[in-house]
Amino acid sequence: MDKTQKNNIVLSLVALVCVIVIVCVIGIFTFRNESSDFIQGQAEVSEYRVSSKVPGRILEIRVKEGQKVNVGDTLAILEAPDIMAKLAQAEAVTAAATAQNAKAQKGAREEEIQGAYEIWQKAKAGLEIYEKSYTRVENLFQQGVVSEQKRDEAKAQYDAAVATEKAAFSQYSMAKNGAEKEIKAMATAQMHQAEGVVAEVNSYIDETVLLASIAGEVSEIFPMVGELVGTGAPIMNVAVMDDMWTTFNVREDLLKDLPMGAVSKAYVPALDKEIEVRINYIKDLGSYAAWKATKTNGQYDLKTFEVRAVTLGPVEGLRPGMSVLLTK
Repeated sequence: MDKTQKNNIVLSLVALVCVIVIVCVIGIFTFRNESSDFIQGQAEVSEYRVSSKVPGRILEIRVKEGQKVNVGDTLAILEAPDIMAKLAQAEAVTAAATAQNAKAQKGAREEEIQGAYEIWQKAKAGLEIYEKSYTRVENLFQQGVVSEQKRDEAKAQYDAAVATEKAAFSQYSMAKNGAEKEIKAMATAQMHQAEGVVAEVNSYIDETVLLASIAGEVSEIFPMVGELVGTGAPIMNVAVMDDMWTTFNVREDLLKDLPMGAVSKAYVPALDKEIEVRINYIKDLGSYAAWKATKTNGQYDLKTFEVRAVTLGPVEGLRPGMSVLLTK
């Protein structure tokens, strides 16, 4: 065997030894990671989405991302000209309904009542004349002086005068007493209906000014000024910084050390600070397929659970997304 072949064999053995060493080192570090004394998670925070009930165009955005807001602060203003047009229509209908209701409640004007009274008096005077004429003709008919036709004509004129007087009196009574209670009730209901439409449109106008419902921090703004947004479209997210927690994905064989209500220590690398947390939520992570075992040699699959914990007291500087290391 020449010197070159010997060198090749030596190099091969050295390479094999190096590969074995590298595999062993990887295995050692992997084992150490599996058996580490902490579980890594991160801080999370509650958020609520700001949106409008009416479509419109973004007229103004009053806040910036990262800005703290208090309850009632104006976040954004929308422009909705179609809603303003509907308000003008609703107000016009309300004005007409109010006028009709006032007319129904008040009844006829004094001039109309007086005119109806004069017509009634005129009908009464005519009735008296026709009554006297009919009485004279009836007496003459009984004496045989006038014909039966003349008597019938006088009777017809008298009956017509009676009907005219009754009609005139009815018109006068109606003008004096005003509209019937059913008509008044209908006019009042129509007025209230129109007022309800105005109130509804005003509520839509109020929705064009978006206010902060809970104090927090603006985490993200979606549209730009001038863009159109639809009904319910998200405009921005506000993080409720007072409602913060930590979340961890834990293998189920480690849950025995993390019961509900347990208090544990955790470390926040970004703050270089140790904090205390209490477990308040444990739930298995959902699967998109029907779960079934895939091990057939005596082993079994391990599911992953989401474990949430709240801090015991406020932690200054803790921000969403920061890593949190939970001690086992």
